[in-house]
Amino acid sequence: MARFELKLPRMGESVAEATITNWLKSVGDTIEADEAVIEVATDKVDSEVPSEVSGVLVEQLFAKDDLVQVGQTIAIIETNDIEETKDKESANVAPEIIEQVAKAVEVAKDMVTAPVDFSSSEKFYSPLVKNIANTEGVSVEELDKIKGTGKDNRVTKDDILAYVENRKTNKNNNAESLSPVTSTKTTPVATPVSVNGGDEIVEMDRMRKLIAGYMVNSIQTSVHVQSFIEVDVTNIVKWRDKHKTEFEKREGEKLTFTPIFMEAVAKALKDYPEMNVSVDGDYIIKKKNINLGMAAALPNGNLIVPVIKNADQLNLVGMAKAVNDLGSRAKQGKLKPDDTQGGTYTVTNVGSFGSVFGTPIINQPEVGILALGAIRKVPAVIETPEGDFIGIRQKMFLTHSYDHRVIDGALGGMFVKRVAEYLESFDVNRDF
Repeated sequence: MARFELKLPRMGESVAEATITNWLKSVGDTIEADEAVIEVATDKVDSEVPSEVSGVLVEQLFAKDDLVQVGQTIAIIETNDIEETKDKESANVAPEIIEQVAKAVEVAKDMVTAPVDFSSSEKFYSPLVKNIANTEGVSVEELDKIKGTGKDNRVTKDDILAYVENRKTNKNNNAESLSPVTSTKTTPVATPVSVNGGDEIVEMDRMRKLIAGYMVNSIQTSVHVQSFIEVDVTNIVKWRDKHKTEFEKREGEKLTFTPIFMEAVAKALKDYPEMNVSVDGDYIIKKKNINLGMAAALPNGNLIVPVIKNADQLNLVGMAKAVNDLGSRAKQGKLKPDDTQGGTYTVTNVGSFGSVFGTPIINQPEVGILALGAIRKVPAVIETPEGDFIGIRQKMFLTHSYDHRVIDGALGGMFVKRVAEYLESFDVNRDF
């Protein structure tokens, strides 16, 4: 028998770790090649890890909720392959030696500290903080007493490292007196109870908790300001109605309004590169590439933001293919971790649910997000050389939320106005 090490595969350019969410196979189960063994999750996407070989699962090296680095061995699978070299080497080893080694291994296993169980805590801890706690043997009780310096009083990497350093330096001191630990004990929050007995109480799923954390963090990080502008998209509606059938027949893709709007946003970001930035402390990072996030609703009601990479380099056909591909895979739960990484600006279509406009929350660490409102037929004043008259036009609202720490009203307003100008000057004679 040979032992195969199943490692956490690379999951994208910027993905270095993942959290184990579920073991699909138990120790002793038979596994076929390419069969999924375990489910893992990055910050936004769940994925399955298949086995490269057929055999029997003999060891699970990590437990549910453990943080695993890319390249780490997560399981051992015993195959039917005969390793002649090992057999020859072991043939000369006395049975007594083998037994002693086996006993030593068991003793070593017993001495390994069990992973910290975070389920008893009501607080949110990032995977990195959990990993440090496990490595340094920091209990949940100790962790809950650390006064976090992050947003919403969250414990950051620096907080827990400072605590560990202080604990090593002051071994004889009580853990509650160590900085940055507060002397006030945290009272566990009890599970809500229905007063009348008729209410249903459901715990948030993992993704909902992550989204909630992101939204709270964004509001507390960025000073949100909104600019609104109404846009006449009559020419775009007429052009799409005229060409959508031909477009689908020729390209095999449906032509929605989204790629047209994305094209305009990408152009505006090239005109105003100050919007295509992120903030890191006191520094502004100017992004080289224009990567547009496209907020998409999942079937279960949760939200995810796949990213169109180098959106400014795509023509309308390429943009439509990218939009349709990411949207389809998002609904099917088939996005890869790298599909949601590297965004520099986000667009969300609140109009798809009938909303006239909305005030979206910035997708950190970006500094702006654009909400597309519903397209409506409205009476409007039309100016002509012969005079003004009232006509029926197709109009929509654009809402630009931006980070007032680095984006002032002038830039925020000019950017969304430029998007509107591109949409209103849409060439009705253009090809795809």
